[in-house]
Amino acid sequence: MSLSSTGCVSREKRGHIMLIGLDRTPKRNAFDQAMLDDLVLALGEYERDDNVRCALVFAHGEHFTAGLDLASVGDTFKQGWKLPSGAIDPWGTFGGNRLTKPLIVAVHGYCYTIGIELMLAADINLCASNTRFAQMEIQRGIFPFAGATLRLHQVAGWGNAMRWLLTGDEFDAHEAYRLGLVQEVLASEDLMPRAIWLAERVAAQAPLGVKATLASARQTLDQGERVAAAALQPVAQRLLGTEDAAEGLRAMQERREGHFKGR
Repeated sequence: MSLSSTGCVSREKRGHIMLIGLDRTPKRNAFDQAMLDDLVLALGEYERDDNVRCALVFAHGEHFTAGLDLASVGDTFKQGWKLPSGAIDPWGTFGGNRLTKPLIVAVHGYCYTIGIELMLAADINLCASNTRFAQMEIQRGIFPFAGATLRLHQVAGWGNAMRWLLTGDEFDAHEAYRLGLVQEVLASEDLMPRAIWLAERVAAQAPLGVKATLASARQTLDQGERVAAAALQPVAQRLLGTEDAAEGLRAMQERREGHFKGR
């Protein structure tokens, strides 16, 4: 854990999962430029590592993130953030490449602004019961620009989204669950064990099938149901010819878990 006021992210690989930890604890994990850059670089490493099948973003210390440290990153965003080479843009709003593999986010303590937007761009979210959320940009004279205006109303419905986007008010874990922002609310001590278990469950599935599932769902959002529907059968035909599909059939016949290789 870093004791420096400069942010970074930790990286740990456990089997087929990668744990990515926000680490600027003296500043409640508020995103400075260094931590922003390190997060997108770590996600690039995850994307390129064929042995890693699911990533879990969490935070060291008492809080997930207090949001953007505008004193540090304000000038960057005024001019337009240029992501470092090899980075992945998890928010999909800064012009970088997107993830093709699953992302789980586990939050606790404060989860403000860009932290919520990271959750909205992730695939599965969990939170501790002590988590406090706020999309407070309008209280600072700006507006959410990392995806909340694009996605929160898709998840929560228009009125529910505008209740929080147009006031910047704080809400709790149970409201986050009601909105659909999180899939599970857990006791603080249960958050990481449950999140790691879930990441391992995802990583145990057939990697090609997981990537195809994500790609199809995202294509529906980006291009509409008709375009995504037209792509279903060609992708299914390709997957049916893979080693993993053959293993899946054997596993079903032998009544055991599949052991997939991503081929």
